[in-house]
Order: sequence, then C-alpha cells, then structure tokens
Amino acid sequence: MIPLEIKEVVWLGDSRKNMQAFPKQVRIDMGAALMAAQCGETAAHVKPFKGVGSGVFEIAERYSKDAYRLIYAVQIGDHIYVLHAFQKKSKSGIATPKQDVDLIRKRYKEAQEHASHD
Repeated sequence: MIPLEIKEVVWLGDSRKNMQAFPKQVRIDMGAALMAAQCGETAAHVKPFKGVGSGVFEIAERYSKDAYRLIYAVQIGDHIYVLHAFQKKSKSGIATPKQDVDLIRKRYKEAQEHASHD
C-alpha cells in the first residue's frame, strides 16, 4: 500500500480565527473539503476561484440564510494555504466583494513568498 501524503495547512492572516467563528456545521463541511485538498483531491462542492492565480479554490457553504466562503491555494510549494475565510455579505449579488478579492490577492503573494523560503 502506498502511504498517503497529507499536505500541511498554513493559515494566513485571520483566516483561522474567522473560520472558527462560523457555525459548527459550516466548519465541519469546510474541514472535510480542506482534508480532501490535503490529500490531493477536490471536494464536489469546491470550485476554482478566478482572478487570483492558478490553483486557487473556493469552498462555499450556506447555513440558514447566510453564506460563508473559504479561499485556499494548492499549487504553491508543499502546503495548502488558506488565504481568506469570511461570511459573505455582498451587496452586489453573487460577486465576491472587492475588498475581499484584494485581501485574497495580497495573501496569495504572501503564500508565494512563504513557499519560496521553505
């Protein structure tokens, strides 16, 4: 049997703290999707997050009437980088708010920097 290689998760900024504030069921579902990513898989409800870089994905969960998002990168070094976790309060429909996209881009660059020193 081939040993399973599980990538370490690196949480950037306040992403871990933000996710810990999500409802329990949201945390469980997002945790399962992250574990799949750590094992080199992509959970069924995960989709590419466009406009930042290759290998960036979005986990989107709905709970009650709220929407939660976790953005992570898989193709940077040997880690899974969680770039941002937030409750979506968009006033612009389904689009991710600009301030969140800007933060995701900034943390994507931080992840690249971290991986280059690894």
